This record gives sequence, C-alpha cells and structure tokens, in this order.
Amino acid sequence: MVAVESVAYVAIVFTVAGWVKGVTGMGLPTVAMGALGLVMAPVQAAALLLVPSLVTNVCQFATGPHREAIIRRLLPMMLCVCLGTGVGIGLLTSGSSRWPSVALGGVLAAYALLALFLPRLSVPATAERLLSPVVGAITGVLTGATGVFVVPAVPYLSALGFSKDELVQALGLSFTVSTVALGIAMGTAGSVQPAALAASVATVAPALLGMFVGQRTRNRIAPAKFRRWFFLAMLAVGLYMVARGLLAS
Repeated sequence: MVAVESVAYVAIVFTVAGWVKGVTGMGLPTVAMGALGLVMAPVQAAALLLVPSLVTNVCQFATGPHREAIIRRLLPMMLCVCLGTGVGIGLLTSGSSRWPSVALGGVLAAYALLALFLPRLSVPATAERLLSPVVGAITGVLTGATGVFVVPAVPYLSALGFSKDELVQALGLSFTVSTVALGIAMGTAGSVQPAALAASVATVAPALLGMFVGQRTRNRIAPAKFRRWFFLAMLAVGLYMVARGLLAS
C-alpha cells in the first residue's frame, strides 16, 4: 500500500510545479524532477512526470495562433531531440539511482546558473539552421539521461527572437516533443509499468489545478524577483543532489 504521506507529497509537488508553469509558461518538469528526485530514483520521477507534462504542454502549444509556423521552424531541432533521447536513455534506465541523480542534479544546477548569470543571447538567422539540430541533439541526450528537457533548449529558444506569445508556444512544442520522446524511450526500455502510468494520470489534476492558479496570479507577482528565487532554489536542489550522489557509499 502506498503511504498517505507519499501520495500527499507527490500531489503537492505537482500542484506547485503546475503553479510555476502557470506563472512562467515553463518549469513543471524542472520543479517536479527536482523535488521528486529528492525522495525517489530519477527514473521513477520521470515516469510520474509523463502524463501531466504531456497534457499541460499540449494545452500550452495548442492554444496559440502560431502552430504551423513554429512547427516548420523547429522541425529539425525536434527531430534531433527525439534521436538524442534514444541515445541518452540508457543512463536513466540503468537501474542505478546514484549516477542518474548526479546527472539530474548537475543539469538542474547548470540550468539555474545559466538562467541567473548568462547574458541575453541572440542567434542570427544564418546560424539557426546549423545550431538547431545540435541544440536538439544535446537536449535529447540530456532528456534521456535525466528526464529534464530544459537545457540547452530553453536558453536557445529564448535567443531566437520569438515574440512573447510565440516563445510560450515554442516552449510548449519543445516540451511536448521531449515528453513523447522520453515516454517512448522509457517504454521501449521497459521502465514504464502500468501502475506508474496510472499514478502519472492521477497527477494531472493537481498539475492542472496549480497551472490554473498560476495563470490567475501571474500579474500579481514581480517577474524578476520570482525568477531569481526560483532559480536559486533550483541551484540549491541541484547542488544537493550532486553532493548526495557523489558522497554516497
């Protein structure tokens, strides 16, 4: 029998992760993997993440007006995300929790540091055709290895000159494709059991609730201050996971 405390913790994690996504347009997988990775193996956390991530990101991508143009522009990157995920999945599904936890913590810490200290970049149109497949492949490998699909996709997409609404949709597409690729790779490796899938379905409700509340409170929160504290928290969680994994006997 699953402990009530465990169920409550998972529900709270996905509510908070959904709220962050509602406020910022992203953050559900980052928050969920970081918080769940503290109490379970990353492969278990990634299995719980699949359905709520897919549902919330499909909604985010589908509700905007720029779908076809964004798909055409990002298609090479998305194809390479899928290929890279298949390459990196071996670490996440290896059966070990130590090194996937170290990798997950490292990605969370790197993402936080990039967000806090990396200057705003701009990718020229002439370089996009070359860079998009490379960024997609790296993102895919890290997705497969850690279950987190924000690095380097989010900084890169932010540098492509999208409008605010276009960027939200582009992130929705990227996260949707990464979630599908991760689910297929984990399923092929035998790491998604029916019980885990049912539990993932159950986390959709708290994630959507949190997302709804986040959307309603978005304009009441100072964006710069929220962003700073969010990434400082991610940095602390990431460094803790790295230290715990490296110091484990």
